[in-house]
Amino acid sequence: MKSNFDGVFDGAKVLVTGHTGFKGSWLSIWLRELGADVVGYSLEPPTDPSNFHDSRLAEHLTDIRADVRDFERLRLVIDEHRPQVVFHLAAQTLVLEGYQNPLDTFHINSTGTVNVLEAIRTTDSVKAAVCVTTDKCYENQDFIWGYRETDSLGGHDPYSASKAMAELAVASYRNSYSDTGTLPPVATVRAGNVIGGGDWSDNRLVPDCMRALMAGQDMTLRNPSHVRPWQHVVEPLAGYLWLAARLLADGSQYAEAWNFGPAILEMVTTEQLVQEAMRLWGAGSYTAGSEQVERETTLLNLNWEKAARRLKWRPVYSWQEALAATVEWFKTYDVAKLGGAVDMYDVCTGQIRDYSNRACLSEVAWAQPE
Repeated sequence: MKSNFDGVFDGAKVLVTGHTGFKGSWLSIWLRELGADVVGYSLEPPTDPSNFHDSRLAEHLTDIRADVRDFERLRLVIDEHRPQVVFHLAAQTLVLEGYQNPLDTFHINSTGTVNVLEAIRTTDSVKAAVCVTTDKCYENQDFIWGYRETDSLGGHDPYSASKAMAELAVASYRNSYSDTGTLPPVATVRAGNVIGGGDWSDNRLVPDCMRALMAGQDMTLRNPSHVRPWQHVVEPLAGYLWLAARLLADGSQYAEAWNFGPAILEMVTTEQLVQEAMRLWGAGSYTAGSEQVERETTLLNLNWEKAARRLKWRPVYSWQEALAATVEWFKTYDVAKLGGAVDMYDVCTGQIRDYSNRACLSEVAWAQPE
């Protein structure tokens, strides 16, 4: 596995902000398996349980508990550990939480991103950075086609707007400092609705479904007709890692915004996803609640042609395969919770390895031997 992504992470020092979160924990595990020396910078895990604790990730990296809004602490950590690559994932990640706590959402997602940019601007160790935003940073126009990187940014809710502001901050830093040589190549990445084992977030479709299934309870489905670009967590993470490798190799040629979406050949609703999850689990029931269209975007898809053409990246799993891997993780966790001898770190690495092998057989660029 260490030869994946041109082997650039083997022995590299990498800082991951938000490593205690769902995507951050999976990224940190993958980086460790690639041979990277990972430094994590984050608050406590946002959920209990969490993939961070279940996989005992703190045993596999340098675990620093700190707030991305604390610029001086962040700068000192970067000065001390001198990472070559930074992945910035620390964020408030939920749309409904953004409505309830807009001030924190803007501070974390917007100011936190500026702090990361300023910290890496004032060090000479960082050679590439990837800032993770969201597909919801686009101005909502209910396109039936996928949003492109050149479409207007916006978002009517606080979470979406805060991520659009983060995108603008990165573009501003890039335009202001790249030519001076004080800012390394920085890219932003926008992924679809990510699913996978270890996501325990509230008010998120698959975690809500898995909790109901494990408890043997009926699930309430808020918006059964909403369409989302469902993808397994390893799909966009492969794109982030490959993009970072390209930034290290080719500098500013790739320092821009990138979409990483799923292989959508049909419109998949939340109700279809829940029905398939329950079929895979072998049990379950749900009640369709009233639509909350004013709160969440009804239709959302991503266009990832740019990544396909310029990075030679493409998704490997269908949405059914992504969901099957997710359900399998939670089934294994359910056994482990009852006293089974299961190491969830090994479960994650096993799924990463299976995905990498599948990508290699599919001749995806990042998975090919050097």
